[in-house]
Amino acid sequence: MFKMSIKPQWLVEGLDTVRRPLHQLIELLTAVDEAGQLAAAAKRLDVSYRYAWELVRGGGRIFGAPLVAMTRGRGAVLTPLGEKLLWANRRIAARLDPTLDSLASELEVEIERVLSNVKPTIRIHASHGFAIGMLRDFLLSMHLPVEVKYRGSMEALASLAGMNCEVAGFHVPIGNLQAAMLKFYVRWLDQKNLVLINLATRRQGIITAPGNPKNILTIEDLAKPGIRFVNRQFGSGTRILLDLLLKEHEVDSRRIAGYASGETTHAAIAAYIASGMADAGFGLEAAARRMGQDFIPIVNERYFLTCTKETLASPIVSRIREVLSGPHFRAAAASLPGIDIAQAGTTISIDGAFPDLPGKVRETRSARAQ
Repeated sequence: MFKMSIKPQWLVEGLDTVRRPLHQLIELLTAVDEAGQLAAAAKRLDVSYRYAWELVRGGGRIFGAPLVAMTRGRGAVLTPLGEKLLWANRRIAARLDPTLDSLASELEVEIERVLSNVKPTIRIHASHGFAIGMLRDFLLSMHLPVEVKYRGSMEALASLAGMNCEVAGFHVPIGNLQAAMLKFYVRWLDQKNLVLINLATRRQGIITAPGNPKNILTIEDLAKPGIRFVNRQFGSGTRILLDLLLKEHEVDSRRIAGYASGETTHAAIAAYIASGMADAGFGLEAAARRMGQDFIPIVNERYFLTCTKETLASPIVSRIREVLSGPHFRAAAASLPGIDIAQAGTTISIDGAFPDLPGKVRETRSARAQ
């Protein structure tokens, strides 16, 4: 099966109304930031030093200010404007990659169908995360006919119940918040027909700038004056989790500056903070570390895939479970901070995972009857 990638393109229009692509300039700024030298950056991109220097100078002329500062004996560093462009690109990627990956997944399936007739395809709708993204890459590299779309946890479960996918991915906190979170999911968790597949346990918490300059250590600190917060989108499992934590700690969300914002991925939260646009957010440790930010752990949670028992017995889901429990996926996932895949690929019943669910089911049904 083909593996496709869709990336946004930067275009800038100056006073001469000419649109100029900036993708090479952005790639060069990224390489300079990582290598610390223009010559090393040029070598990494397989272009001449002269070409790289002209690209930097041309970018400076477009924006009317230098993007890279060259110092004899000290290499090259990005100017504040260069850093702003670099972090803007990272924010765009963090925000759009899940959507573009979903579209690419759809195209992969459609092209495969045209080239090789119709093959059985498993549609996975899942809450976005690093482990599920890694699983998608593994499955595509093995040419397994899988279509992955990123959805909030509730939307993914609703999609499974509506037969719009065969597998749904969602996450649930471990501990005293589990029962409260399950109230949002219970209508779609059919204990008789569904089974859970363990994917990962992971840490969620507060993401801050390096060194935590605002000294944000607790959920209560998010409401302090002068703290700029960036939130996940409404309906996401992480935003529901944050709301439960705010309620538990008796924090009024109206006191949190930026609570109404809504980024669609954990990486977008971390990139937003790294670019200096917010002081704190709530998300995965893996996202914080990837963007070089600090992380204060708050809660552990389990990430599950769920499907019907009939789907579980299908050859392709059996293959997915083999990938999850295999050494290659485990070795790759070991590089993800705050994520544990020790139980990946194993199954558990809904009743076994959530012994407090049956009472909530009866409570919900009786409430509906009233």
